[in-house]
Amino acid sequence: MASPTLHPETMHHTLKLKEIVVDYCPDVCTHSPESDEIVVVFDERGGARWRSKTRFQFGTFSAQIQCPKGNTSGLNFNIYLSSLEGDKTQDEIDFEFLGKDKTIVQTNFFMSGTGNQEKIHKLEFDCSDGFHNYEIKWTRELIEWSIDGKLVRREERKDREGFPEKPMFLYASVWDASYIDEGCWTGPYFGCDAPYVCRYKDVRVPAIAMEEN
Repeated sequence: MASPTLHPETMHHTLKLKEIVVDYCPDVCTHSPESDEIVVVFDERGGARWRSKTRFQFGTFSAQIQCPKGNTSGLNFNIYLSSLEGDKTQDEIDFEFLGKDKTIVQTNFFMSGTGNQEKIHKLEFDCSDGFHNYEIKWTRELIEWSIDGKLVRREERKDREGFPEKPMFLYASVWDASYIDEGCWTGPYFGCDAPYVCRYKDVRVPAIAMEEN
């Protein structure tokens, strides 16, 4: 895998994400480049997970997201970076919405499979009421999470400690997480307002991607 040279003045240049890969349940995930929208539905068929076709190493990632309406207890909807979903040694940087409360969002990051860096942020809105912009800015030395242009969290690399630095895909998914921690994390799942629809538009990724071998 070739690593491009990233200069400070170009590191955060972005382009719209034009192509995605759907990892599972493609029948509940649609991508329309013409309308610039990705839609994930959760119903009796389950949900879906999509990702970028290539990995990126550092840069700015963002999306306008309208989370599902109704009683979403039990569900997790998100946008995040990961070196490889399902790999126990992954690096990862997260925005995760916890269905039991649509006025909060959780941020987290992983280094070689170790997380435990969760923080909960109170939103100034219900995340299902309309589109809002969620942005992750990632460099070798820091991570910044912003919502609608407002910085909500900043983490800097510390001496002699690990930090996310593996090339990562951009991922997003909607899934039933009610079994985790006996429902304490996202709440119990009721499904009374299914189907649940999560919309992503104006998804932006770094202009420079890694070359996949």
